[in-house]
Amino acid sequence: MAKHNFFVAGTDTDAGKTLVSTGILQAANRLGLQTIGLKPVAAGSEETPEGLRNDDALKLQQAASIKLGYDSVNPITLAAAVAPHIAAAQVGRSLSADRIAALCRGSMMQRADLLLIEGAGGWRVPLNGREMLSRVPQLLETPVILVIGMKLGCINHALLSAEAIVRDGLRIAGWVANRIDPHMACYEDNLATLRGLFQAPLLGEVPYLANPTPEAVADCLDLSALLADVRG
Repeated sequence: MAKHNFFVAGTDTDAGKTLVSTGILQAANRLGLQTIGLKPVAAGSEETPEGLRNDDALKLQQAASIKLGYDSVNPITLAAAVAPHIAAAQVGRSLSADRIAALCRGSMMQRADLLLIEGAGGWRVPLNGREMLSRVPQLLETPVILVIGMKLGCINHALLSAEAIVRDGLRIAGWVANRIDPHMACYEDNLATLRGLFQAPLLGEVPYLANPTPEAVADCLDLSALLADVRG
């Protein structure tokens, strides 16, 4: 079973969860660790000769050192680029937190050093009329890595997300500041405010990257706090 399991959540859609996740995997690979990246639910996929494929899931598959089959990385692939419960309803499917958690547990049995489970959108993304995707890390009891998309309003988004994560009984193992707006006013002041308000360790500050790559993000990260997290 993987030694360190984490759920990667974002403060919003396009906060940079996949970019940061692939960066974390790359940084762990550099340390000689065995890594896995999962995207259990993905909405927004292209039809290929092999079936529906989601770009974020493909990036996670490529960045991991343990090469799982696509269906293990992304067992629930939905075509429409909308909220997962809507995309599923459009094709007559239903989503269940128990089922998603069970699919993740299968991959979590792999002998990996670090396993990431990337969410979809923000923390409160519906799966159905009564469950949110946040129920999955609750069932799996995985600590959370919070990716904060650094833009106007990010402090509010970050604090509300953190409050919800803690209220759900989960622990924030670390956070990453990902600058998605190169023209963000008072960037350093916002970062300093977040540093003062978050007790969890800052794993890295990712600058705005015109051509982002996992390697470039890995250069910005320090995984020591995650790897010391024996409760992960």
